[in-house]
Amino acid sequence: MALKRTNVYADDEDLALIKEAAARIGVSEAELIREGIHRIALARRVWDQPFVEDGETFDLGGSLTREAVREAVAEGFDERETRNRGHAA
Repeated sequence: MALKRTNVYADDEDLALIKEAAARIGVSEAELIREGIHRIALARRVWDQPFVEDGETFDLGGSLTREAVREAVAEGFDERETRNRGHAA
């Protein structure tokens, strides 16, 4: 991936958070900023065709219960926390 230099103005508080996070997970501040730019660019992307057409549905294998959703969210959170602790060394 070719990189291009640009200037960005940021709040001191945001820069302090980036510095802290970079040190905690062992990457450069620039890498975190590039990741943030990439995520925002993808989140704001406009696709030529919709992902799902009107009236189209997904088969999730049956009804989802409130408890099943809570368990899935808790499991995903725990996995992320475990991953993040591995980077904090």
